[in-house]
Amino acid sequence: MAEKNAPQDFLEIEVKLAVDEGTGIPDLTQLPVVEKIISTEEQNLSAVYYDTEDLRLTRSKITLRRRTGGNDEGWHMKVPAEGGRKELRLPLDDPSHVPDGLVAEVRSIVRNHPLSPIAQVDNRRVEITLGDAEGTPVAEFCDDHVTAWSLLPGGERTTWREWEVELTEALAGTEDGQRMITQATAFLIGAGARQSSSPSKLSTALGDSVKNAPLPPHLQAEVDEDDASPAGAVVKALRGQRDSIVAWEPRVRNDEWDSVHQLRVSTREMRSLLETFEGILEGEQLTHLEDELKYAAGVLGEARDAEVVEERFIELLDSDESGLIDKAARAHIAGDMRRDYEAAHTRIVEMLDSERFLTLLDDIDALLANPPIAEGSAEQSEKKDASEKADKAVLFDHLERGYKKLKKRHDKVDEHYHDTDLALHEREDYVHDVRKAAKKLRYSAVAAQGAGLKSGRLAKACKSLQSILGDFQDAVTSRDRIERLAAEARERGEDTFSYGMLYQRELDRGEQALKGYDDAVREVRKAFKKVKP
Repeated sequence: MAEKNAPQDFLEIEVKLAVDEGTGIPDLTQLPVVEKIISTEEQNLSAVYYDTEDLRLTRSKITLRRRTGGNDEGWHMKVPAEGGRKELRLPLDDPSHVPDGLVAEVRSIVRNHPLSPIAQVDNRRVEITLGDAEGTPVAEFCDDHVTAWSLLPGGERTTWREWEVELTEALAGTEDGQRMITQATAFLIGAGARQSSSPSKLSTALGDSVKNAPLPPHLQAEVDEDDASPAGAVVKALRGQRDSIVAWEPRVRNDEWDSVHQLRVSTREMRSLLETFEGILEGEQLTHLEDELKYAAGVLGEARDAEVVEERFIELLDSDESGLIDKAARAHIAGDMRRDYEAAHTRIVEMLDSERFLTLLDDIDALLANPPIAEGSAEQSEKKDASEKADKAVLFDHLERGYKKLKKRHDKVDEHYHDTDLALHEREDYVHDVRKAAKKLRYSAVAAQGAGLKSGRLAKACKSLQSILGDFQDAVTSRDRIERLAAEARERGEDTFSYGMLYQRELDRGEQALKGYDDAVREVRKAFKKVKP
């Protein structure tokens, strides 16, 4: 059941075209699929657009408006989506307050910064609903006569006319719909329209006044990320993870598939980069950021572990041919796993809304705005006679440290994993340590590659090793969860035989996952030897 304040979402697929004031509307039944005009309606619309002072939404290609007039009066937010734009709507209950349900969708972008009007767009619209042979609405054609005001410093009044074709739900996201958009564009251009120089009404309304708004901190970086230097490569890699965190955060809120995993990966990769390249970057804020990223990854990890276990259990239950796991046991197991995940996801959303997490995002942006480059690294980059080879040597030194750590941890696996005098979990912890080292080395290799170091093969080899050990660790995590759920079921007086079966299967799957381990380690060793500073 949808929450009361949860926004409705629609996939928006449309084309906008500029048109002169005197151009007549062509016969729209000539458009593909269109056989009849269902209705024609004239509307007077007024929209006030909201954003932060530094235009964080606009710069992220997101629009937030309060519209009055027309059939869709209310609060609207449009965000980029695959194949078009997703539009979120909430009713106009309080015209003076942006609904929390919409703000939550962009919390990682706006954080605690106030949202205020940046433009007003008034529109005299003729809306024509187009239908197919059966009378099903397939698209809406809008003839818009627009007057707009930028409310930014230096803003001006602007007027223009445009045509818009937007697909209905019947065609949005379909191949037929895409064909119709393509053909409608050609048809309307032939009728006197032209490609618009602006992607949206808001962009046209703001015009050059955008230049008078300050830049958000993360866009103020003084380091040239295209510079093939150690510092440039590291900052570029950090920015990539920053953007990934911001992009995945709303998807985690909406509980989209694999979103928790991806956000966790981004936080851990950023932390790994900060740790690995200490010496290229320096300062007390690095340790603070590493600690906060570790905390965030830990909260995300609870839900991720529950998610992994749930997926694996379902797979195990679906593939069971023994007939020994009855329906009641299956229902109990599935119910226990679902409750675990839902509780963990609730804690994640609480974390995302917390001042602690929002401060972390601000601190990341502050770091990118003014990266704390180590003095020696900066001097090297500034020297005209500093060779490209010397820059690569700096990155190689950091890679070598990471590789030596991985090798040292692998040696412990060789020494201890088959020692049955040690507890199983103790032996498995040695394997897990190798996985963590492989992750860090992979992230470092990718960043170093961005600065021209030939470390692509190493990154690939580490990824392969990481994948093998990831499968192994998933089995270990699953076993731990099975053990806990079995104990809870036992306390309820339930038969725990099914849990025992699942436990043994995960034990077998873990051992199976390790069969490629030695070969993967050898490939990492070979790949590292090919890296030259």
